[in-house]
Amino acid sequence: MKSTLKLAAATLAFAAAAATASATELRLSHQWSNKDVRHKVAQIVADEVAAAGVDLDIKIFGSKSLFKPREQYKPLSRGQLDMTVLPLSYAGGQQPAYNLTLMPGLVKNHDHAARLSASPFMAALEEKMAQDDVMVLVHGYLAGGFVGKDKCITKPEDVAGLQTRAAGKSFEQMLVGAGASIASMASSEIYNAMQTGVLQAANTSSSSFVSYRIYEQVACYTPAGDVALWFMYQPLLMNKSKFDSLSAEQQAALRAAAAKAQAFYLEEAKKEDAASVEVFKSAGVEIANMSEADFNAWRELAKQTSYKQFVASVPDGQALLDMALAVE
Repeated sequence: MKSTLKLAAATLAFAAAAATASATELRLSHQWSNKDVRHKVAQIVADEVAAAGVDLDIKIFGSKSLFKPREQYKPLSRGQLDMTVLPLSYAGGQQPAYNLTLMPGLVKNHDHAARLSASPFMAALEEKMAQDDVMVLVHGYLAGGFVGKDKCITKPEDVAGLQTRAAGKSFEQMLVGAGASIASMASSEIYNAMQTGVLQAANTSSSSFVSYRIYEQVACYTPAGDVALWFMYQPLLMNKSKFDSLSAEQQAALRAAAAKAQAFYLEEAKKEDAASVEVFKSAGVEIANMSEADFNAWRELAKQTSYKQFVASVPDGQALLDMALAVE
């Protein structure tokens, strides 16, 4: 009896090993820790696909362990990488149109971002991705806000004369238009720059404001609320040829997993903004909400600065910008 059970167990183990060996493995790269929402999005896709039992295994390489953050799009487009989660504007050098996915005032709030992801504007960007053999599996935007070392920043006049750090070239162009001086640096350097007096204001994502403890160095926080200036498109992308090479069942499992991950991404992005407000409040920092009028003033300034420079530098820039602005 014991030998029969041992034989059965060995047979099952062999079968499981054989199934694993025959499964298609996909490599997914990203730059964040396993606590980050973007890793969780990738993990949902991996877990759901594994649970579907379609001989597809997604192996996640986080924390920049496979490729440097800004060096993931090219290997993805060349088939050297199967999947990645990254800010699409990182690939603005290859496709200048992608710079529209980090443009001030283009997205008002998370629900507006979701509508933008399902719009003809995003379809036009996806056509450009297809030229690079890239496709979107999961759409997602993350939001951010402003901090002021000595005062609140809600409208353009508030940054005049201040040394400011912005997230992205388009934001720098707009802030210069408002009379700010720009100090370019990584978000991880904001804390020290505030502490030493190099910076009086900064702009980055809600999650970075919290993870880098910026609340210890500022008097006021303008979070992403009903309206926000800073939205960055950070999708989960896949090499299109690799997706096309999979079976119909594997493709369906990936699509179903992506749909679940995308719904999670939207809700978690909203929660991150709300959670950041509570952290800053607990630290005794004043909270200043941006009004619709403030948002409109920034957007008008962006039209004269960031938008104008984008249209001048991208052949079909005006058409793409108009498509994005048409989404209510």
